[in-house]
Amino acid sequence: MSWLLALPIAIPFVTAVIVYLLRNRALGRWISLAGSLASLAASAALMVAVLRDGVVAAQMGGWPAPFGISLVADYLSAVMVVITAITGLATAVYALGEIEERLERLGYHALFQVLIAGVTGAFLTGDLFNLYVWFEVMLIASFGLLVLGGSKEQLDAGIKYVALNLVSTLVFLSGIGLLYGVTGTLNLADLHGAVAAVEDQALITVIAMMFMVGFGVKAAVFPLFFWLPASYHTPSFAVSAVFAGLLTKVGVYALMRMFTLVFVGDVGFTHEILIWVSALTMLTGVLGAAAQTDFRKILSFHIISQIGYMTLGLALYTPLALMGGVFYLVHHIIVKANLFLVAGVAQKLAGGTDLERIGGLYKSSPLLAALFVVPAFSLAGFPPLSGFWAKFLIVKASIELGEWLIAFVALFVGLLTIFSMTKIWGMAFWKPHPEGIEPTPDRVPARIRVPMMLPIAGLAAMTVLIGFFPEPFVQFAETAAVQLLEPAAYVEAVLGLREARP
Repeated sequence: MSWLLALPIAIPFVTAVIVYLLRNRALGRWISLAGSLASLAASAALMVAVLRDGVVAAQMGGWPAPFGISLVADYLSAVMVVITAITGLATAVYALGEIEERLERLGYHALFQVLIAGVTGAFLTGDLFNLYVWFEVMLIASFGLLVLGGSKEQLDAGIKYVALNLVSTLVFLSGIGLLYGVTGTLNLADLHGAVAAVEDQALITVIAMMFMVGFGVKAAVFPLFFWLPASYHTPSFAVSAVFAGLLTKVGVYALMRMFTLVFVGDVGFTHEILIWVSALTMLTGVLGAAAQTDFRKILSFHIISQIGYMTLGLALYTPLALMGGVFYLVHHIIVKANLFLVAGVAQKLAGGTDLERIGGLYKSSPLLAALFVVPAFSLAGFPPLSGFWAKFLIVKASIELGEWLIAFVALFVGLLTIFSMTKIWGMAFWKPHPEGIEPTPDRVPARIRVPMMLPIAGLAAMTVLIGFFPEPFVQFAETAAVQLLEPAAYVEAVLGLREARP
């Protein structure tokens, strides 16, 4: 079991070393692709074990919990690892067409694989200190990818990105220190009982708010999201796609894990704050998107608005709401990564991403137009695509709790999302190119166009599949929500039959 849990982390690291040594050769990109395939296979094997056994755990080096390093996978962890591997594979294929040899020589593939390893490690770790370590691995790799081109715009974005994320790291690390000081443990399963046994629960609530701020920056919630729209539009489109799909979701995952397993002693206070933070995140993100005219900037602000739906699922704190939050996580990773990939092909064909300076994509590439419509309509919540079911579960949970205003905000944000997607459609695809340029597919060689279109088609097919056959995915999300709300199986898998120590 230890190898089964470690392989999805180890494979990207090994791949990163190999591709870095081969960075001056074309073989490196194919090794990176092979490593992504192997990561997906290892993730699928882990998922099979979780579906069979429920929660699986292993102690690295044979040190028993809570003293050693624990790796744990429940339904939520397993699906996040699998979807990370799928996104990594799609991006690796896309990179075959987009990433220039210059960026490959600078270490693109190695940084990309390290980023995937960091994200996977964050989903599988069973203790807070190692979660901090994986956050730092992600930060270093993502900063390297962000500034890899070396342009002035990228360096400016990189500085903002790192500065604000370092503030988040400082708050997170301070919270870890305080939590260890009052409980004597950082193992998540052990903390479940240790935090509940602390006499001064007011201090625990203060520490919980520190974690909420630290993870809130990572998740890009209101009002801590300013680093995201300042940076996500600057790197290559492959990098933007993997950032958009995965990085903020690690923050959301950490919030879900901590505020269902550890900080549950003052739900009336902490989760009430999360409700209003979620509503404001949805509103500010979608309004920011409505004000933009650049393809990637619109998509970047929509990451923020959609994060609000996920955190709302946690904030409402019912089985239905958490089920919706988990479903939304999976749906959004696929859809948002795909939209950034579409933007990259549009840039190749039309010569830019400024909607006022491009056009004619529907006439020149109807296939790309169709592949854009699928994730765009899913993001807006059109039935029967995956986004409809995700929004339906969240809105239904809000109404069941009598949170009518929150339900209205969620529906209103969905309408404004439709506005943004139709704006992209009208300006980039429907209207003629303002400079009379015919953005024909012939402008992009087949060796570039084909590997860029393949993952877009694959992710769109997944969106349609989830939308038309939602039942197994909803049932999976329901089980994941039950495991979050009733963590006894998680605690037992990590600590054995022994109760979490007081």
